[in-house]
Amino acid sequence: MELNLKGKNALVCGSTQGIGKSTATALALEGVNVTLVARNEEKLKQVLQELPNTNKHSYIVADFSFPDDLNSKVISFIKEQHGFHILVNNTGGPKGGNILEATIPEFEQAFTQHIKCNHLLAQTVIPFMKTEGFGRIINIVSTSVKEPIPGLGVSNTIRAAVGNWAKTLATEVGALGITVNNVLPGFTDTERIAEITKANAKKEGISFDEMSQIMKSHAPAKRFAKPEEIANAVVFLASEAAAYITGINLPVDGGRTKSL
Repeated sequence: MELNLKGKNALVCGSTQGIGKSTATALALEGVNVTLVARNEEKLKQVLQELPNTNKHSYIVADFSFPDDLNSKVISFIKEQHGFHILVNNTGGPKGGNILEATIPEFEQAFTQHIKCNHLLAQTVIPFMKTEGFGRIINIVSTSVKEPIPGLGVSNTIRAAVGNWAKTLATEVGALGITVNNVLPGFTDTERIAEITKANAKKEGISFDEMSQIMKSHAPAKRFAKPEEIANAVVFLASEAAAYITGINLPVDGGRTKSL
C-alpha cells in the first residue's frame, strides 16, 4: 500500500515521549517533515536527534497550559518556515480520580489543554491545508470517548468533548480534502499507564504487578499496546490511503472496548 506521505509536513504535539514520540518517529520514517511540540526543550532536542533524516525536522517549545502562547508560536513558525498538512493533537491526560471529587479548576485545566489547544491549532493550520487540498487532523484521545473508564472522571468528561468537537469539525471541512479523526488508545505501555496502574493498585491494596495483570486481562489481546502500534494507526489515517475516512473514533485497544 502506498501511503504517499513523503514531503508532507506534520505538527506532532506532545512528542517527547510515549505515543507522541512514536508517532513522530513513524511519520519521519515515511518521509514526513516533522515539527515536534512539547514544553521541555532538552527532551525535544534529544528526540530530534533520534529521528531519521534529522536535518528535515524541527521543534517548537510550548506548554499546553497556555494555548494562546502555543498558538502564537505555531503561527510564527508557519510564517518563517512552512504550513502543515498533518496535525496530531496529543497531550497528557488529566489526573485520575472520581468525578464527584473533581474540582472546577481541574475541569478548566483539562478543557484548556484538550479543547482550546486543539481548536486554536486547527484554526491555524487549516488555511494551508485548504490551499493544498490535503489535510489530516488526528486527535489522540482515549477509549473513554466510547465507554467511560472508572476512576477517570475529568478525563472521561473532556475526552467525550474532544470526540464531539472532532466530529463536528469533520463535517465542516470534509469537502476541502481535510479529514478529522480520533485515535482511541486502550491501555498502552507508557508513563501514563504506569501512573494509573500504581493508583489502582494502591486503591485495591494489591501490588503493581498484580494490578497490571488485571488490567491486561480486560483486553482480549491480554497485554498492553506498544506506543508504536498506536502510531501505526495515526500514520495510516494521515495518509492518502485514508482519504475517505473522516469523523471516526478508532479504538486501538486490543479489543477491550465492548461497544461497537
